[in-house]
Amino acid sequence: QVQLVESGGGLVQAGGSLRLSCAASGSTGRTASMGWFRQAPGKEREFVAAIMRSTGVTNYADSVKGRFTISRDSAKRAVYLQMNSLKPEDTAVYTCAAGPYRPLRPSDSDTQYNYWGQGTQVTVSS
Repeated sequence: QVQLVESGGGLVQAGGSLRLSCAASGSTGRTASMGWFRQAPGKEREFVAAIMRSTGVTNYADSVKGRFTISRDSAKRAVYLQMNSLKPEDTAVYTCAAGPYRPLRPSDSDTQYNYWGQGTQVTVSS
């Protein structure tokens, strides 16, 4: 049993910044990898970023490299997504995900995450 709760979404102007948080609770050892996915209206869900909770190894989608930074608090089993230089195309529902798997590099596939939060809306205005 793992619960994920996101926070930090909101409305921001293009070029602005936003910081998302994801707090995990429940069974220890089932949140080895944690990450973020997003889905815009009418589009498929896409990978954003992920991190291994223990090692800190990260993985980013090409579309956010250099703009977004994922970090974690291992003790709290929390993950954060610092989003800078936001663009209107970043508008989406951002969902936190976690999984018990331990690849060397966190996966960009949603099939490797079996716990999901409810999502938080991020809207970037032009």
